[in-house]
Amino acid sequence: MQALKVMASVNEKGELILDYPLQLKTNSRVELIVLISETEEIEEPSKQEIIDDFRQSWHEAMTGQTIPISEVWAQLAND
Repeated sequence: MQALKVMASVNEKGELILDYPLQLKTNSRVELIVLISETEEIEEPSKQEIIDDFRQSWHEAMTGQTIPISEVWAQLAND
């Protein structure tokens, strides 16, 4: 089974409205798990927060403060 993560809204009829169409074979069956945010709205990061996070990440990458992806996957598998 393949997993896709997409965002959607629920309209007044309780119907899901996807942010963009899924690229699936016609008439495919899907299994749906709905996760509802506990807050009313999802807070988007500000432009400044995004820039600050990028600068921090860039600094870490340039100074060798990185973890090989194989270690990340191994750690996730053990959790």
